[in-house]
Amino acid sequence: MTEADPLPSSPDVTVEGERPPLPRHRNPLGNLLRGALIGVVETVPGVSGGTVALVTGIYDELIDAGHHLTAAARRLVVGPDRAEGMREHLRAINWVLVIPLLIGMAAAVLTVAGPVAGLVEMHPQTMRGLFLGLVLGSVLVPVKLSGGAWRGRELLLFALGAAGGLVVTSLPTASLEPSPWIIAPAAAVAICALVLPGVSGSFILLSLGLYQPTLQAVDERDLGYIAWFGLWACVGLIVIVRAMRHLLVHHHRGTMIVLAGVMIGALRSLWPWQDAAGSLQAPGADWPLLLGLAVLGILAVQLLVLVESRKVARAADADSAPVGPDAGPDADPRTGRGARG
Repeated sequence: MTEADPLPSSPDVTVEGERPPLPRHRNPLGNLLRGALIGVVETVPGVSGGTVALVTGIYDELIDAGHHLTAAARRLVVGPDRAEGMREHLRAINWVLVIPLLIGMAAAVLTVAGPVAGLVEMHPQTMRGLFLGLVLGSVLVPVKLSGGAWRGRELLLFALGAAGGLVVTSLPTASLEPSPWIIAPAAAVAICALVLPGVSGSFILLSLGLYQPTLQAVDERDLGYIAWFGLWACVGLIVIVRAMRHLLVHHHRGTMIVLAGVMIGALRSLWPWQDAAGSLQAPGADWPLLLGLAVLGILAVQLLVLVESRKVARAADADSAPVGPDAGPDADPRTGRGARG
């Protein structure tokens, strides 16, 4: 499948390991809320915006949009028929998803970055207990999307993903001066973590000692810092989006298995009982409260998944309803589609 090839369009012809056809999310308000959720969780170390995208059903479509956006920019610079090539990629993007999503993310980051950071700082154990449940409940999403029982090689992929997530979230906290040459690679790596469910961009910044300076820059509208960070985040995004799009198109099952492993391994960073250096400790006397919060987080994610699944099912029913003369006497006169129960 070449870069401009269409994606699989029918579940009946999807090759094993490749992804099923992409749903199209066309509700601007719903996409605005999805963006706000991603923006909120990205300010919390240990929680990934990619996890929210996966749970709300937009992960594959978002990666695909990022691929076409970067491909459009490249076609504008190189290759034959530059203008038409760029327009072709831009037409492939679901802008009803992308624009509200970006607005929601930006609004959430600009309005809640400071308060969320303060809440996490004042109540670290409580917040980690809640987010532990949220991420643990989210692991079921890539497991389900992988489809079917895992074989020996796939169990190894899961174990490797879990080991990778554990290693990344066990990195000791550094304290680096936020110079432009430190910010550049940190931004590129952190944005890669945004794309990967289970790996938190905020946690990467925290490990490098740049979490507080970055939040402070956003809170104080330090445009120089924000612009430089954003530039290198775009560079990292181009690289990771192209890689993830290839994996999702050609190795969807294996990719979902690895992501499930990464999310499990990364739970280490959300263990509620940690000392100031991030070392894990035994549960304290407040374990019943934190267990309850974790269960609440799991239930909240499962409710969100259920709502999203029903929306996708309704959209699929609407798309498959007969149209025109074959729709029957109960067809909707405005659309020509058959009546739905």
